[in-house]
Amino acid sequence: MSRNAFWKGYLKLSLVNCPVTLTPATTESEKIRFHTINRKSGRRVRSQYVDAETGKPVKDEIKGYETAEGKFVTLEDEELEAVALESVRTIDVDTFVPADTISWIWYDSPYYVAPSDKVGEEAFAVIREAMRDKGVVGISRLVMNRRERAVLLEPRGKGIVLWTLRYGDEVRDPKDFFKDIDPARNDSRLVSMVAELIEERSKPWDPHMVEDPVQEKLHEIIAAKKKKGGARSKPKAESAGETSSASNVVSLMDALKKSLENKQAGGKKGSRKA
Repeated sequence: MSRNAFWKGYLKLSLVNCPVTLTPATTESEKIRFHTINRKSGRRVRSQYVDAETGKPVKDEIKGYETAEGKFVTLEDEELEAVALESVRTIDVDTFVPADTISWIWYDSPYYVAPSDKVGEEAFAVIREAMRDKGVVGISRLVMNRRERAVLLEPRGKGIVLWTLRYGDEVRDPKDFFKDIDPARNDSRLVSMVAELIEERSKPWDPHMVEDPVQEKLHEIIAAKKKKGGARSKPKAESAGETSSASNVVSLMDALKKSLENKQAGGKKGSRKA
């Protein structure tokens, strides 16, 4: 079992089942996180629930659903647990759909599914390869963090990736946002020029393409403050060349022509022999 796995249970398809673990496929452990500090004492500040009217600390909380302004229906923890799935430790796959029929917009959070012992590896591999051969993904339901989630399972390499799925009322209909766009506004000459620019800038995928520059800057600031004993560093002023103005706006055709001219000039320059 992976040391980072937070869920352990069974993957089940009809009478075939195997013990598996679920591990988040993404992590934010390297992300800088801040604490709220008392400026005077330098100690951490604790947060606590207080009554909205009296402002006094609350020691006994309960979940409530607002039915009208200031009116709540309260639910005990036992009542919330009662509506969860009967089995919270089994991913029972009883439906399959073609892998290319689910749009990316339904995908929420990814998890790696792996067999938790050698005995279950064969059953796991059989389920994985059968889905791959058929070009399908499995649909199931699972309780995660006390919430019932619809999930999707897809074969990936030697393992399976489980995606939690967004519910139907969480995904907006794109037609409501794209209906006013004129489909006729696509000059073939402009499309061809943009396609040339796209081809020039196309390269193989590399995870470094999506590094977080904010985190890098924060690390630099924190390192500088540690070195200076906590002194504040003044933000770098934006240079005049970085500011945009209306005078830089040109027609789309002119902008594309200039971009392609720069590309051709750069190619010629790079082809010169030393």
